[in-house]
Amino acid sequence: MAQHFLLSPAAKTLSLVKVMRMSDEEARAAFRKIRWSETDGEPICPECGCTEHYDLKTRPVWKCKGCGKQFSVTSGCIFHSRKLAVRDILAAIAVFINGAKGYSALQLSRDLSVDYKTAFVLLHKVREAIELAREEGALSGDVEVDGAYFGGYVKPANERKDRKDRRKLVNQNGKRQVVIALRQRDGRTVTRIGKNEAEGVTTVVDRVDRGATVHADEASHWDRLAAHFPIKRINHKEAYSKDGACTNQAESFFSRLRRAEIGTHHHIAGRYLHAYAAEMAWREDMNRVANGTQFAMAAGAAAVAPKSEAWCGYWQRRA
Repeated sequence: MAQHFLLSPAAKTLSLVKVMRMSDEEARAAFRKIRWSETDGEPICPECGCTEHYDLKTRPVWKCKGCGKQFSVTSGCIFHSRKLAVRDILAAIAVFINGAKGYSALQLSRDLSVDYKTAFVLLHKVREAIELAREEGALSGDVEVDGAYFGGYVKPANERKDRKDRRKLVNQNGKRQVVIALRQRDGRTVTRIGKNEAEGVTTVVDRVDRGATVHADEASHWDRLAAHFPIKRINHKEAYSKDGACTNQAESFFSRLRRAEIGTHHHIAGRYLHAYAAEMAWREDMNRVANGTQFAMAAGAAAVAPKSEAWCGYWQRRA
């Protein structure tokens, strides 16, 4: 029997021990090479793009010869105004990558001995960077589309006689949202958050190449896709795959997101659902890529991502 990829040596090319044993200077040098790869780690001013600078002796920052601005190794990127050591940031990305079903902020706060708020914002910055770095081109070939509902849990009453049908709108709390997934076979996964699955029709029309074949279940709202694409339908009451039609890869993504919600995070607030969905889409697409390569991708995405408007000063605005 063939060995699963995740159990093979090829999947394990990242050493957390090696990252944690870096000195502060080694960690900054590593981040410099990731961020400014075109100059082999030589700093580039994020304000004016000048490569000429002075080294300040009192602090690990530079002063641009062009505009006179002082900047550090993280200035202008998504970790702008950070207080954590660069080594701790790289370690956080490493443990984040190794969490196949996600990685919680509470666990990171314990592993790095930092405040929960610090860990929460740091992980969301990594998620945002990954989402920004994802390719935006149209999906092609065979594309599976489906939707699944997340969040908005309503606890049932203790006694059976007091319980209500939670499938009915009147008995819901209004927080339940649908994650719509478009997954290209041997390609990318695109996600969108909506109030109902029918909103996915517009997303499919906008994000899928006209020559692609769309696979969907027999929900009536997908009927409208037939005017735009060749479409194959699957009745899940009969089979999960039949006559070449299936949505199994989209369902695989939902399984990963569901395990992340239930087993790792336990609760995902509605306004953050898009970030967790994008993270799990990336993890699902990269599930046969070595963790060392994933680390390089995530760290590289964070290094080139701009300062986060959503997460920079997040707790000061929402304390």
